[in-house]
Amino acid sequence: MAWALKLPLSDEVIESGLVQDFDASLSGIGQELGAGAYSMSDVLALPIFKQEESNLPSDTDNKVLPFQYVLCAATSPAVKLHDETLTYLNQGQSYEIIMLDNRKIGELPEISGKMVKSIIRVVFHDRRLQYTEHQQLEGWRWNRPGDRILDLDIPMSVGMIDPRANPTQLNTVEFLWEPSKRTSVFIQVHCISTEFTMRKHGGEKGVPFRIQIDTFKENESSEYTEHLHSASCQVKVFKPKGADRKQKTDREKMEKRAPQEKEKYQPSYETTILTECSPWPEVTYTNNSPSPGFNSTQNSFPVIEGNGSPNHQPEPVVQVADNLLPAATPQDAQQWLLRNRFSPFSRLFTNFSGADLLKLTREDVIQICGPADGIRLFNALKGRVVRPRLTIYVCQESQQARDQQIKHENGDAANITFFIYHAIYLEELTATELTEKIAQLFNISPRQINQIFKQGPTGIHVLVSDEMIQNFQDEVCFVLDTMKDDSNDGYHIILK
Repeated sequence: MAWALKLPLSDEVIESGLVQDFDASLSGIGQELGAGAYSMSDVLALPIFKQEESNLPSDTDNKVLPFQYVLCAATSPAVKLHDETLTYLNQGQSYEIIMLDNRKIGELPEISGKMVKSIIRVVFHDRRLQYTEHQQLEGWRWNRPGDRILDLDIPMSVGMIDPRANPTQLNTVEFLWEPSKRTSVFIQVHCISTEFTMRKHGGEKGVPFRIQIDTFKENESSEYTEHLHSASCQVKVFKPKGADRKQKTDREKMEKRAPQEKEKYQPSYETTILTECSPWPEVTYTNNSPSPGFNSTQNSFPVIEGNGSPNHQPEPVVQVADNLLPAATPQDAQQWLLRNRFSPFSRLFTNFSGADLLKLTREDVIQICGPADGIRLFNALKGRVVRPRLTIYVCQESQQARDQQIKHENGDAANITFFIYHAIYLEELTATELTEKIAQLFNISPRQINQIFKQGPTGIHVLVSDEMIQNFQDEVCFVLDTMKDDSNDGYHIILK
């Protein structure tokens, strides 16, 4: 057998042959797949790639947040993977929010041992409702006069200091707390999700809310304006026991699904962790303007007492009628409402001036505040004073008055003196009340008045008792004469 020796081929020929062989080997792939060729999105959707993707660390996982807020309410099992959790709440029920300090050692040393301020608010989740939030809340305010959307359960909370609720912000509460100490606050949401739906025909789907917490630290001016952290979660609020029924319904629906379908949904967790978000837009978070505190026992406005203390000898107290003037600004109107014990309704009339309030009819006020408080507010606005049970007129007799009286009896009509009387209004109709009113009128202590007598027939002195005062005629006139008590420094008053 003869062997033929072939000369070496050039590099160009070898490369050309390899390319042809490789093309031939791939020529049938496209024909086999045809119209069902895989796309890259289909490939990445395979479970193996999903698992690897979920295991990859994200920037959020690597970032350690300074605080963490945990709402002690179970999440819904009917939420798909990669969607935000949804939590069902019962209207008016107290739910715990645990405030956790997640700072590393040496992180944010400026707040160590100091207070921070957290603001909790219930806001709308939908953008459409966020744009009309003011109108939505005002409508809720008129439908639910005197109620709040969000409240704090003070007795159940732990570590919370100086809780406050601004009367003009029904959906917001705030408080101070120290991160290094255990802090747990309980909140109550009083609105339900179906109150803000467009159509109310029954069976409508309620709108979701967001519970957001913004935390701030003090600046150089001791104002809590420097933002530290914000987090929120999505919730729906149902009528009492409604959240429990909805949670049970979702759980039963998930149990009926196929195993492959269940993998597309999140499991239900016992608690809800609020996720980091942007701070809620607000002009400032200052504590310069006082807001009503839950546990405040001080009154910002003076209270005029009707009767003075027996041990006090002040100037006579003149009770000026606290009437609301048409020129009063909205701020003045708010103070007038607080002074006259209408604080539960002050938030309803936040933007009302004095003229606006005075224009309200009796029916308007009763519809807004209810029958009892509505009638009381209407009477206060109109300056109606309750008529006293008994009115008497008194004049203090002096030596000059006695001389003038003698001259008048002798026929000297040119020296007639006009006596000035003072009105005394009695409600209790007791001798003690009369003593205090006389002492107050003439700027003396009630202890200086030992007894009060009424001059009877033939000039006798009859001791004034409660029963005698109750039998006084209304608008009767008396001249007061004083008689020194020899046993002490007191006086006897004689009604003539």
